[in-house]
Amino acid sequence: MRLYKETIITGFAIFSLFFGAGNLIFPPFLGYEAGGEWPWATLGFAISAVIIPILGIAAHARLQGTLMDFGKRVHPVFSLVFGILIYAISISIPAPRTASVTYEMAFEPYFDWGSFTFSAMYFGLVLLFALNRSKLLDLLGRYLTPTLLFMLVAIIGVAVFGNENLSTPSAYQTPLTQGLTQGYQTFDAIAAIVVGAVVIISLNLKHPKDYARKKKLISYGGLMAGTGLFIIYMGLIYIGHLYGNQEFTTHTELLSYISYDTLGSGGRLMLSFLMGLACLTTATGIVTGTADFVKELFKGSQNAYVITVIAGCILGVLIGQMDVSLIIAIAVPVLFFIYPITITLILLNLLPKSLYTPLVFRAVVITVFVCSIPDFLGSLNIKGAQSFLPLGEFGFGWVLPAILVFAVTSGIQVYVINKK
Repeated sequence: MRLYKETIITGFAIFSLFFGAGNLIFPPFLGYEAGGEWPWATLGFAISAVIIPILGIAAHARLQGTLMDFGKRVHPVFSLVFGILIYAISISIPAPRTASVTYEMAFEPYFDWGSFTFSAMYFGLVLLFALNRSKLLDLLGRYLTPTLLFMLVAIIGVAVFGNENLSTPSAYQTPLTQGLTQGYQTFDAIAAIVVGAVVIISLNLKHPKDYARKKKLISYGGLMAGTGLFIIYMGLIYIGHLYGNQEFTTHTELLSYISYDTLGSGGRLMLSFLMGLACLTTATGIVTGTADFVKELFKGSQNAYVITVIAGCILGVLIGQMDVSLIIAIAVPVLFFIYPITITLILLNLLPKSLYTPLVFRAVVITVFVCSIPDFLGSLNIKGAQSFLPLGEFGFGWVLPAILVFAVTSGIQVYVINKK
């Protein structure tokens, strides 16, 4: 019974660490633009924002280490550089974005506060949670996530049963690939390897030597969180498509209208509280994960942990002054650069032991890096480069070359094993 209860708490905590600003604002707008093609958009979104992230949690359950372990079979230097990039991106874009979204949607319409004052208070709470991380999983799992889920289900339920099912034309030529790339914007694949490490370290405080128990808790908790994410995403995408006959220009505008239309002025207040919870927990997970990484680099120094937490919160206050739309625009090329490598490392770390070799890791990762450069250039509006690779026009020019190189190197590895 104790394992069952701890699994539920862990699952809720993982869900809450995942579910931040992007997870709330992108699905409704995706459904709004996808129109009658919303099921295809949902499928694409689920692949990049649910399946891949939960596989990342499964990889953590297997490794039970840190983010450095994801890339160590490529090369130790690569692992270090990759880790620094991941945490630098995480603490510079998605963490401040949570404060910016919360301010624009939850506080600015109701309170006469400047964004700097709000961000200072917001990251003050993040600082408090991050410095008391031994209680982090219990706090998220027991209290914040159940409240968050209740509010989401209320908004989705009223919207679904209170609106007619419209069939508006889709704004996308390929809703599936649009759903995939929109899923990038949630940062969930990156979140999987960042907050997964947070979960590992938090569980180590309770079960430092019980590998099997931690694997069960993380695996089952991740599956539970993934199921919850899929249900919520599908609901948000669906209700977004129900408002396809109206005019909206921004993600936050649509979400604010949906909350008001479904639950009235009380709905907006509910959404404000919901937004604050979702964003605060994600920002806490990111800052805590970054501090854990720096602490490891400095051989377990608690001072390094505390200094990183403080620095991360200060950075969040400063970058959080930017508009949400500007942060989203900056994130696009960054994601097209780092996401393919992140997804590749997640999948490689789930391989059978016979293929879990430096040869396979190095060949596939190098291929992905080279072949994702045209997609990265395309995200900067440098036209022409993407057309040279299959699926390049959709932003997935790296996929087929990676599969081909994986097949070849795996075949070589199997041949070598059989020859021995």
